[in-house]
Amino acid sequence: MTLKDKRLVGGVAGAALLAGIGGFTLARLTTDPAPAAQKAEKGESEEHAEGGGDSVAMTLEAIKNAGITTETTSAGGLGAEIVAQATVTARPGGEAVVTARAGGAVTRVFKRLGDSIGAGETLAIVESRDAAQIAAERTSANAKAVLAQKALAREQYLYRERVSARVDFEQAQAEAAAAGAEARRAQVAASAARITSDGRGVIVASPISGRVTATSIALGAFVQPETELFRVANPRLVQIEAAVGAAEAARIAAGDAAVVEMPDGRAISARVRAVTPTLSGETRAATAVLDVADTALQPGLAVRVRIKPSQGERSTAIVVPEEAVQSLEGRDVVFLRTKQGFRAVSVTLGSRSAGRIEILSGLSAGEQIATRQAFLLKAELGKGAGEEE
Repeated sequence: MTLKDKRLVGGVAGAALLAGIGGFTLARLTTDPAPAAQKAEKGESEEHAEGGGDSVAMTLEAIKNAGITTETTSAGGLGAEIVAQATVTARPGGEAVVTARAGGAVTRVFKRLGDSIGAGETLAIVESRDAAQIAAERTSANAKAVLAQKALAREQYLYRERVSARVDFEQAQAEAAAAGAEARRAQVAASAARITSDGRGVIVASPISGRVTATSIALGAFVQPETELFRVANPRLVQIEAAVGAAEAARIAAGDAAVVEMPDGRAISARVRAVTPTLSGETRAATAVLDVADTALQPGLAVRVRIKPSQGERSTAIVVPEEAVQSLEGRDVVFLRTKQGFRAVSVTLGSRSAGRIEILSGLSAGEQIATRQAFLLKAELGKGAGEEE
């Protein structure tokens, strides 16, 4: 092979090598971005599905630990709500004042403050001379009744045998009836006083089931008859009494829906049972009595109620607590509950009153939103945005 031929072969080989390197580089440039683009598109679609940067993923346990409460929205403007302060009270059959039916010294105490008790269960024993006298009267009356019955049986036999006159038989009947009545009276008196079996004391018992909410008794102390010793309340038998003005009371009717706002931020459904026809002499307000099914309420607890009268103004606006509305990137938002957590949705605000605000658009009735501690969700969103930058 000549020198000229060698140079020609070398040039062809070099050209082939350069073509191979260029083809490999071009293949990387054209093939590598495709998976990246697909990954970016997939990430964008997932972000859109989750609500983008406006979503906060939280488990139910995390929501509970953070103290975030939710509320289900319902239609009705501020004009359709009556906001009033209220107090949880015991129903007439939900609280009992327990007294001793006779005076004497406290010899035994079975229950303390906070203990649970059943209806008819003994709280304490009071040893009393009055109890002994009541027991003695019962015994004497029973003995007289037995004697009168025997005398009646004897007179009845003599009358049948024509030995005794009819007037004697009738006299025995009257005496037996009187003795029986006296025995029953003594028995009722002993039962009302709840005399012990040995007749030395009286039993202090609770007429209802519940818990001991107050005590004013000490072992060995002398108590007067009908002195309050215990107070028992059943936490399941409570009601809510709300003070409303005269004009507002005229709009409320039995059966109207209401919402009870608890101090911890929870909202409990309730219903109006009755409204007093007269105004209180001190407050010049009527009392709306609400029934509530929640058993966690305690008598004496101060709450706020929102009554929605059937005769109130009609509006399509959604009313939410002011703390549910947060400002995010210059827009007003509320956090809507989702399966993964919460999602911020933009809303248009309306009127404000008594810590409540109207939502004119952006929400629908029946949706669940975050109310108390909603600012934590806003902070979480801001934290996520900072991490992305």
